[in-house]
Amino acid sequence: MPSSVPVLTPEHLEHVDRLAGSLDRDQAIWLSGYFAGLAGQGAGGAANGAATNGASAGLVEPSPAAAAPATRLLTILFGTDTGNSKELAGELRGAAKAQGIEATVADMADYKPRALKEEQDLLVVTSTHGEGDPPPNALGFFEFLAGRKAPKLAGVRFSVLSLGDSTYEHYCSAGKQIDARLEELGAERIADRVDCDVDYEDDAAAWIADVVAKLTPDEAPATTGAPSAAAVGTAPASGVAPATAHSKKHPFASAVLDNVVLTGRGSSKETRHVELSLEGSGLTYEPGDALGVVPLNDPALVDRLLERTQLSPDAPVTTKQGELPLREALTRTFEITAATPRFLDQWAELSGAKELQALKAGDAKARTAFFREHHVLDFVDRFPVAGIEAEQLVKGLRPLQPRLYSIASSLAAAPDEAHLTVSTVQYDLRDLGRTGVASGHLARLTGEDDTVPVYVQSNEHFRLPADDVPIIMVGAGTGVAPYRAFLQEREARGAAGKSWLVFGERNFRTDFLYQVEWQQLLKDGTLTKLDPVFSRDGATKSYVQHRLREKGAEVWAWLQDGARIYVCGDANAMAPDVHSALAEIAVEHGGLDREAADAHLTELQRDHRYLLDVY
Repeated sequence: MPSSVPVLTPEHLEHVDRLAGSLDRDQAIWLSGYFAGLAGQGAGGAANGAATNGASAGLVEPSPAAAAPATRLLTILFGTDTGNSKELAGELRGAAKAQGIEATVADMADYKPRALKEEQDLLVVTSTHGEGDPPPNALGFFEFLAGRKAPKLAGVRFSVLSLGDSTYEHYCSAGKQIDARLEELGAERIADRVDCDVDYEDDAAAWIADVVAKLTPDEAPATTGAPSAAAVGTAPASGVAPATAHSKKHPFASAVLDNVVLTGRGSSKETRHVELSLEGSGLTYEPGDALGVVPLNDPALVDRLLERTQLSPDAPVTTKQGELPLREALTRTFEITAATPRFLDQWAELSGAKELQALKAGDAKARTAFFREHHVLDFVDRFPVAGIEAEQLVKGLRPLQPRLYSIASSLAAAPDEAHLTVSTVQYDLRDLGRTGVASGHLARLTGEDDTVPVYVQSNEHFRLPADDVPIIMVGAGTGVAPYRAFLQEREARGAAGKSWLVFGERNFRTDFLYQVEWQQLLKDGTLTKLDPVFSRDGATKSYVQHRLREKGAEVWAWLQDGARIYVCGDANAMAPDVHSALAEIAVEHGGLDREAADAHLTELQRDHRYLLDVY
């Protein structure tokens, strides 16, 4: 009788998984025959380490093209928040494959970090979330790597590409942490870490070209040169849509079907419901995905900037899209709201201002604080530069970036449409009214013929489970958007699983977003429980985390029944407060101590039962 005991250890299985991911079809077929031949010789030959090849196993000797690769095994790990790291990991894999190097690509959220000791060549692409944190879904990987259980990595070679936003104090911190820790653990650096700002494309392409060149075997055919950075940036990567499809690089001009204010008269904020047409785009999405919106800058801000600099709106300037008149470039191409270290460097040089020179030489914390109080226009106002040229102005500006919004609809309920829930960012700074770039632009799109360029950004870490699985949805403000999509989808599918919405806003009378829809979903049974909480209606402020604690026994019971819990909204305050509330619930109602409660939440995240979409 064959033994029921597994013959492969978990470490063996990890190694087999990585090897299988690096093989093409012909290589996999040959290798299966190779191992079959080994098995046919009996255990003795294998146990004694007898030299066995394809011929002695009764196989045809493989051609050089089909033979096992001579290069080391390459693994590409990515940690992503908005999808950029994943896209770059795909481009990296494509560039490596073009040089005959097969690679396994893995999401940190799904990767088993104990397998690090089995790696040979490791390339890491990661973003930084908020104020220096790892991407939320990669937190478990980062914690393992920083902990005492992380293995020694002698013999492993590595390089890191780090994505971030230079307006934050802890710029590219996540990538810097991994880079330093891999070196501490004994891994050997293939190439220096590269830190990329939000306009990462050129720097990332150069890093990809560099590491692929260094990984390409010396014995590679002379005709197979390492890819140039330009080629990396333009060649379609494996798994990436061709250039003719609508994507971040080729967005679809979406017609605005409806644009209404959801909040009531007297509200302290403006929240809008925007409906966009995807008809004819070929774009599809799933509940939980985001829509990338390519905004335009406020025309009034462009006018102020032209007035302050006394530059001609028709002055030609160089952009990545070619030469454009200055007004058009400032409207469509450059970020003219938030100042950056790049702009600080440029303006300090042009103005000669001692305060700016000191900031350049100072620490990141001081610069970040200064950027919060000074936009580009404020630099121009406070530190004027006489006789500035248009090219000098735009040299310090970084490209205008798309913004991501959770999609608030399901294609099952609204075919060929994508709905957004948008809070219009409005505030005063230095006695001047300001608006958010994208939210302000969307608020202005109220005309019959208005369009906005869009693309779909997949969010595989915020998906609905099977129809019979209970879900708890926690959201504050516009964080309720994906739950509207979830419930529309469940209603269309006739899902039997229970659904519980915990929703927070400021005031019941003016800010109960989608109130009528929730009530109808309750009535028809798609929504099982609705627990709204309004922070400014009572004598003391109450938020979603307080409601979770109040309902702690039920929350724990639902989780014990297999429920998934979703959290969407503010990353800085709401998400950590909800996490603390869930830990307290595990202590009070699950009988765990705090350490075990935190471990339980980590396990729920690892099992994709505790999911975050925070910003």
